[in-house]
Amino acid sequence: MSGDSIGKLFKVTNWGESHGPALGCVVEGCPSGLSLSEDDIQPFLDRRRPGQSQLVTQRKEGDKVRILSGVVDGKTTGTAISLMIENNNPRSKDYSEFAKLFRPSHADFTYQKKYGIRDVAGGGRSSARTTAANVAAGAIASKLLASQKIEIVSWVEAVGDIQSTMSPDKVTTALVESNPVRCPDSNVVNQMEEKILEVRKQGDTIGGVVRCVVRNMPLGLGEPLFDKLEADLAKAMMSINASKGFEIGSGFEGTKMHGSEHNDIFYKNEAGEVKTHTNYSGGVQGGISNGMDLDFKVAFKPVATLMQNQQTVDLEGNPIEYHGRGRHDPCVLPRAVPIVDAMTALVICDHWLRYRAYQS
Repeated sequence: MSGDSIGKLFKVTNWGESHGPALGCVVEGCPSGLSLSEDDIQPFLDRRRPGQSQLVTQRKEGDKVRILSGVVDGKTTGTAISLMIENNNPRSKDYSEFAKLFRPSHADFTYQKKYGIRDVAGGGRSSARTTAANVAAGAIASKLLASQKIEIVSWVEAVGDIQSTMSPDKVTTALVESNPVRCPDSNVVNQMEEKILEVRKQGDTIGGVVRCVVRNMPLGLGEPLFDKLEADLAKAMMSINASKGFEIGSGFEGTKMHGSEHNDIFYKNEAGEVKTHTNYSGGVQGGISNGMDLDFKVAFKPVATLMQNQQTVDLEGNPIEYHGRGRHDPCVLPRAVPIVDAMTALVICDHWLRYRAYQS
């Protein structure tokens, strides 16, 4: 009942805390015979790790992954794959004073009231550091999906009110990785970077939007009712720390349209495939992928830890002032991009395996 797992056929169970000795995950359901090594996983973690630039937290973690089980002679065995990432640079003393108070918009208050105890150092299980294990698992899922030519590309589309207008079909991974913001639009990337550095200097934070497109999507992924593809994607995205919104296809903008404008009209292309002229559905209809690109957005709030004085209450509810401590992202978006990639891969891989089982 702890809510540490995601997926049915491709199941990932996450474990560990921000300032514990290590964190990691167990991946069940990966087919046997997949070529897999730590070198396949490490590049995904390198994209997420802290300390990459002045735009993110300066915590220095190598995030080196170890495969503890489920791989023999470079091949998956079909049994559980256990992955571990050691924590080498925790500074738990930065959090000692927070044991006596509840930080605004953190999980301190809710964890304390639900469990009667909480891990103060780094937030424990509520820390975004736990996403490292999900990214490692996502690397395995991504390798399986690559065998089906399924491509996942996520990028920063907005920082605050600075918005990219770049067409999704022009976005490439190379463009996304060409700058530390991870925005492929050269028209706004400098403004975004300056904005993040500005709020960091002020001891403040800022949020924004990550967009994701999945290309070469198979037709038929997803289930009716509760396991709709977009429902599982929404759950996965909303599990990411600081995420506050999910929309697919036209999203909330679709509420401003008439049905005659919004309907995706079918046609047959030159290859004999049934496609749609528009993609307001975001690639999903009736909870099942229709063969068009998946297209969705995830909204991320400003990070809750500010390097400013704030008012809050202590454990007894008495008013108290506190100042943020530790190493934190002024904007989660650059590091959220590989996390969105990974969580998308986990959901798509799980549904692909379910579809394959259904077909057999």
